[in-house]
Amino acid sequence: MPLPEPPPEGSTPLPPDTFTGKVVLVTGGGTGLGKAIATEFARLGAAVAIVSRSSEHRAAGIAACEAVGARAIGVACDIRDAAQVEAAFDAIEIGLGPVDVLVNNAAGNFPVPAEDLSPNGWRAVTQSVLDGTFFCSGELARRAIKAGRDGSIVNIGASYAWTGGPGFAHSAAAKAGVKNLTETLAVEWGPYGIRVNGLVPGLIPHADEAEHIVGEGGVPGRGQAEDRRVPAGRVGTPRELAWAAVFLCSPWGVYISGHTLVVDGANWQRRAMLLPEFTPIREQLGR
Repeated sequence: MPLPEPPPEGSTPLPPDTFTGKVVLVTGGGTGLGKAIATEFARLGAAVAIVSRSSEHRAAGIAACEAVGARAIGVACDIRDAAQVEAAFDAIEIGLGPVDVLVNNAAGNFPVPAEDLSPNGWRAVTQSVLDGTFFCSGELARRAIKAGRDGSIVNIGASYAWTGGPGFAHSAAAKAGVKNLTETLAVEWGPYGIRVNGLVPGLIPHADEAEHIVGEGGVPGRGQAEDRRVPAGRVGTPRELAWAAVFLCSPWGVYISGHTLVVDGANWQRRAMLLPEFTPIREQLGR
C-alpha cells in the first residue's frame, strides 16, 4: 500500500495570511516546481517576484500567482551575472518592496558522461546552480543586514549532493556546493535574523520537465513505472514540495536553519541487499 495521497490542489498547510505583507522572490519561478512554490506563497498572501531570463516563463509565473489572487511581477535576470542580480533586486524593491524570502530554484541540467562534458557545459550548470545561488543570497543578506530586517532563504538542492551523480557530474558537484553553502550561510547570517535552508525534491513529475531529461536520449527509464521506483509507492506532487518550502519560511519554522529537508518518499536512502549488475553511464545513456 503506498503512502497516502496529499490533500487536493488548492489546499493550504498554513493560515491564508501567513505571508501577507511579505515579498517573495523565486528564481526560475515560471515553470515546474518553481512555479508551484511561487503559487503556494501567493496563495498564502505574499507578493511574488518571478525572476527568469525567459519572458514566456515570467508571464506563466505571474499568471499562476495572479490566479490565486496575489500581486506578482516578472523581472528579467541572468542569475549568473552578479550585476544583473543587483539590478533585479532594485527592480523588485521598486515594484513590490524589499525581498523578505528568497527561493533559489533556477538551475540547469542535462545528462552527459563526464569525459564528454565541455567547459561551456560545465560552466552553464555550475554557474547557474552555485554562482547564482550565492549571488542572489548575498544580495538579500546585504540589503537585509543594512536595513535591520530578518529574512529567509531556501535553496533547492538534489540528493546526489550526498551520493554523487554519475551522468550529472556538473549538477552533482554544484548541488554539493549549494548544500555546503546552505550550512555555512546559516551560521554566518543567523545573528542577523536570516535563516538559510535547503530543500531537495524527489521524483516529482510535472508538465514542464525538460525534453533532454525525460525525452529520447535523456534519463533512462524516466516515465516508466515510476510509482514502483519509490519506497513510498508513488511519485510526489509539486504542491508537496511547495508546502515544505512555505513551512520552512513561515513563522512556524523560525528555529530551523542550516537544514536540508528531503521530500522524496525515502527514495534516496533506498539500498538493495545485492546491487544490480553494473552498467557504465555511457551505456545507460546510449552513447
